Amino acid sequence: MKIGPQYKLCRKLGTPIFEKCQSAKFQENMERKARTVKLGRSSRSSFATQLLEKQKVRAIYGLSERQFAKYIGKAMESKGNPQQSLFTSLENRLDNVVYRMGLVSTRRGARQAVSHGHFLVNGRRMTIPSYQVRADDVITIREKSSASPLFSAVSDSKGIASGWLSFDSGKKEGRVTGAPSFDPTLEAFDLTKVFEYYSR
Repeated sequence: MKIGPQYKLCRKLGTPIFEKCQSAKFQENMERKARTVKLGRSSRSSFATQLLEKQKVRAIYGLSERQFAKYIGKAMESKGNPQQSLFTSLENRLDNVVYRMGLVSTRRGARQAVSHGHFLVNGRRMTIPSYQVRADDVITIREKSSASPLFSAVSDSKGIASGWLSFDSGKKEGRVTGAPSFDPTLEAFDLTKVFEYYSR
């Protein structure tokens, strides 16, 4: 997915999806914008809201429209809850797992690191960012890559709060201990609106 000016994109989507936007200045800007909307000076149609939520998810996970549409199609065909199915597929991407474990500071960086072959899954070198991990999979930093400055802070990393992943900083080894669970109150996007967009 092509990324333009990050701060501008964060303002458009209304959420600090990039590190550059995670500042007091951005928060003040969003609060001012929210007050303007509340006063009735600006409003969005249901279509615009649905489109915005779709763009949020794409930007957060770094996906092209074509890639994201494939995830949507599979989720709609699933027998269970399509929102949970979509969330599971997105979270189980190897680049996202590497990011969640704190091995790389951004998903974009994680995608690049995976593409360059810095990680092993169950002892096998993996270069596909979209690779779907499974329960009990073990993710490690490739031995030749462990000395790279890219992973110099791994020993101090506590990762991102997640109940389905574990990471041993001493061994520089992570494990998938379960499955991601979708909680709408904890995410920066509304998957209900996303499915409404694709159901038009």
